Amino acid sequence: MIEFKNLSKSIDGNLILDSIDLQIKKGSVFGLLGSNGAGKSTILRLMCGIYKQESGELLIDGEKVYDNVKIKRQIFFINDETVQFTSFTLKDLKKYYRNYYPNFSDETFEKLRKIVNLPVDKKISTFSKGMKRQAIVITGLSCQTEYLLLDEAFDGLDPTMRIIVKDIIFDAMLDRQMTVIISSHNLKEINEICDSAAMIHNGKIIFCRELDEIKNNILKIQTSFKQEYTKEDFPELEILHFEKKQSVYYIIGKGEIDEIKKYVTQKSPAFLDILPLTLEEIFIYEMEALGYNANGIETNQ
Repeated sequence: MIEFKNLSKSIDGNLILDSIDLQIKKGSVFGLLGSNGAGKSTILRLMCGIYKQESGELLIDGEKVYDNVKIKRQIFFINDETVQFTSFTLKDLKKYYRNYYPNFSDETFEKLRKIVNLPVDKKISTFSKGMKRQAIVITGLSCQTEYLLLDEAFDGLDPTMRIIVKDIIFDAMLDRQMTVIISSHNLKEINEICDSAAMIHNGKIIFCRELDEIKNNILKIQTSFKQEYTKEDFPELEILHFEKKQSVYYIIGKGEIDEIKKYVTQKSPAFLDILPLTLEEIFIYEMEALGYNANGIETNQ
């Protein structure tokens, strides 16, 4: 398990993470979601020991990470930048990481390299952005770590290669119960891959839940009444969004569908439709209810 306990981190005098608490279960696929600058990449850099927090605790399997070689050997971090490897060939990259990860598997490396069809002797500087990302992913998986951290993991990959890389990651998870933490500002990506996610905004955890729980607990109500109503006329409902267009009310409510239906029917609606929301809509309405602007979160990619 990964645990953040009341952790704060500043960079150049700017508070990046503000007293966050977070738990990530072992063997899960966990998404860090938020707009650019929210603090997602900082969380990943703390997890792999690049950064050290000013206050609070970060524990992985009960141990502190910073300057802990034993724990670091169980973590592979795929940065959103690959410029540091441009002078390497794929063969060089394999040799470099084999020195740091004692469980490195040449067999896994060659198997994955053949799947993505990358040359071993060409410099990575000659690769496209997508090929560079593939090279780091297959190297990371070959290190046989328990934790894989990916920062904007699929940026630069075409749709077909995204599917291939995702399948490679899922196969590795099934083989050894690997925990995967993915940072992204793309809601669709989080929805496709993760089983739970945290929303980060201005250095704070807005919420952290399993995606199934999120999807089953927030519903869209479309209805009409003979008389006028306001949000305050529905005190029994936890309402995230309330809007009227012409004669139709659009209400985003949290709770069980039977309970929501019972409360609304007490107002004798002319009609009543209760619909599920997409994950994109759920996150946007949750942010709106908390007074945050959801702009900057990608929903259509």
